[in-house]
Amino acid sequence: MQWYESEVSQLEVRIKSGEITKGANLFYGSSSFTMWKTLKEDLAPHNVENIAFGGSTIEACVHYFERLVLPCEPKSIIFYAGDNDIGNGVYHSDIMARFEALLLKRAQKLSGIKFTFLSVKPSPARHGLLHRIRLLNSYVKTRLDELDNVNYLDIHSLMYTPDGMPNPELFQADGLHMNANGYDIWRNILLSHSNKIFL
Repeated sequence: MQWYESEVSQLEVRIKSGEITKGANLFYGSSSFTMWKTLKEDLAPHNVENIAFGGSTIEACVHYFERLVLPCEPKSIIFYAGDNDIGNGVYHSDIMARFEALLLKRAQKLSGIKFTFLSVKPSPARHGLLHRIRLLNSYVKTRLDELDNVNYLDIHSLMYTPDGMPNPELFQADGLHMNANGYDIWRNILLSHSNKIFL
């Protein structure tokens, strides 16, 4: 986890200083959130804060839960990760176990807090891993359907071309990280489900 330590420490400073305010709808996860620089403006008037950190996996998000999420005293959690777990070649069973560990953290530390999982996106750079991405999304959706006060938000199906390929017009040149067009889709679906997601 040492690779994340510098960015996590910077987030801790921002939380302790009050720059990241307590009691917000908290975005937590990987660089797909980190690089959403217009998040607050895009989701106004909802009170949102972003404590995502680049390159993070579900495992890393579990590891840093106490240090980052708990001090923020969130009203709700909006979560995006799993992309990098798959990209790093982690076995599906291990990714599922990591997700279960995240659900356990929420149940133990923030019981009753609303939790929303954004489905893992289909990026051109990881086109060869689409079967694994869909498998993870399916598992998470099925699992969350069993629980109360949680949401599975499907952004995955909205990011394809008409011929069924990940839409390159939604991504930066690296084919992995989104551009403004991609974030427009995310913004619109979050706002259209805001009554279920934000408090």
